[in-house]
Amino acid sequence: MTILGLNAYHGDSAACLVVDGKLIAAAEEERFRRIKHWAGLPTNAIDYCLREGRVDLADLDHIAINRQPGVHNWRRLGFVLAHRPHPKLMWQKIKNIRSAASIKETLETKYKVELKADIHHVEHHRAHLASAFLVSGFEEAACLSIDGFGDFASTAFGFGRGSSLKIDNRVYFPHSLGIFYSALTQFIGFPHYGDEYKVMGLAPYGEPRFLDELRELLRLQGDGTFRLNLKYFRHHTDNVSYTWQDCAPEVGPLYRDEVVDLLGKPRQPDEPLEQRHKDIARSTQAVYEKAFFALLQALHKQHPCDNLALAGGCAMNSVANGKAAAGDAGGAIGAAMFVNSKLQIPNSKLETAYLGPGTSEQELHVLLDWRHNDIAEAGCTMVLVPHEEELLRKTAQAIADGKVVGWFQGRMEWGPRALGNRSILADPRRADMKDILNAKIKRRESFRPFAPSILREAVADWFEQEDDVPFMMEVFQIRSRQRQLIPAVTHVDGSGRLQTVHKETNPRYYRLIEHFSELTGVPLVLNTSFNENEPVVCYPEEALDCFLRTKMDVLVLGDFYLERSVDGIAHSGAK
Repeated sequence: MTILGLNAYHGDSAACLVVDGKLIAAAEEERFRRIKHWAGLPTNAIDYCLREGRVDLADLDHIAINRQPGVHNWRRLGFVLAHRPHPKLMWQKIKNIRSAASIKETLETKYKVELKADIHHVEHHRAHLASAFLVSGFEEAACLSIDGFGDFASTAFGFGRGSSLKIDNRVYFPHSLGIFYSALTQFIGFPHYGDEYKVMGLAPYGEPRFLDELRELLRLQGDGTFRLNLKYFRHHTDNVSYTWQDCAPEVGPLYRDEVVDLLGKPRQPDEPLEQRHKDIARSTQAVYEKAFFALLQALHKQHPCDNLALAGGCAMNSVANGKAAAGDAGGAIGAAMFVNSKLQIPNSKLETAYLGPGTSEQELHVLLDWRHNDIAEAGCTMVLVPHEEELLRKTAQAIADGKVVGWFQGRMEWGPRALGNRSILADPRRADMKDILNAKIKRRESFRPFAPSILREAVADWFEQEDDVPFMMEVFQIRSRQRQLIPAVTHVDGSGRLQTVHKETNPRYYRLIEHFSELTGVPLVLNTSFNENEPVVCYPEEALDCFLRTKMDVLVLGDFYLERSVDGIAHSGAK
């Protein structure tokens, strides 16, 4: 039984393929288009999933999309009558709903085939909850989905047991924690879709001096839910521009002038960050966390279960998670797994995120032979190291020597975090490594932290909370005695957003960290995504291009080891 899952016509469009209950392939469209958060119909991701599964679109049994046009229509009508939103805003939303509703016709036209697959429209938050619970391995769990909006709701919570998933309550449009956080993100001067993580990174540098003001914007309810004070927001009535079709998503200004009256002048993107902006960021995170935990407490009161399944864009707030399968792309997996459960096929637990495209050794040979002159002109040496332990020792030594290493291995990771197959690696012991990385490659804001990848067995020795975090979705406090040893991955508040590395799921990356530990006594490396202000690299040619145009010291491409020569002259080629 084959099921194609889609997140389409929304930010982070993506596709996945489920075969007989097992997730075979999954990828975000941005990786192929090279446009961050790309929105539209994810045709490249679809093509990849079909190739990986060796199946044709025409032969699929089911197609699931994480949108359900027509759901909550009575609530929509009531809202329109009560608030009289701008006609252009209404038309934007109608066009987006129509795109999702006509997915069958669109696919048949695009691929010039007649589909035999049954089309399933899965309500947005039900798909989110399914993406977390149905692949969790839990027999039962309390479930919570939080994001901006989808199918006229921003939040849904309920309970999962076995293959069933029950939603008890929702928070409906126009009230949204995602809109609250995004509006303040824009106010602080980060205007792009997906910039919320910058506010999360900036928050520890500030003090919560604006709590009273921000509580005016977001009000908690007695049942654990929340309401926005709508006089401060534009998203529900004004002509706020939204672009979701074949492009990088864009969202117009979400806050009204009343926020300026409350907080002062907003920051422009090219203006310096002042302490006031940092304090607003800290206050925004604090108010968000208060509302987040109120939801969790209400959910636990209703379903006192130790297991929790979190999903949705707001569940990407790893600071809040660390105190307690997220993101919109995950809706593709959720939609597919929800249909799979309805077909009474057992769901497989999601053990690994390595579900994207891989590269054969032969393909690497062809690429490096073709680009041999470019590599030589850049003053780089290149050697094939076919013995894995020798390759890992050589790479670990380079990291220990303070070199910045591009690490391209195996299949690409699913999701927004680099998990050791499309990563840039560095020595966490160097206090200046953040500045080195930003100067050589990343060119990003200085306040944003870098993350540690740590051997699973070493977590308790280095972090105050002992837990498994294989997908880098949580932030824990680093033990005080260890912080001075790993300053490059210790945030200003003593925390770190960790990834636990398992020998079973990524043996090569695990052994690399083991070799680094043998050299240094530190069982973790600094890990950041392999990119330069672009989506994470997908194919080896993108990794090579990134290496050549930046000042990265080493590139490990499969079994090939490329290094910039000190004298700027290349000395060897691939064998």
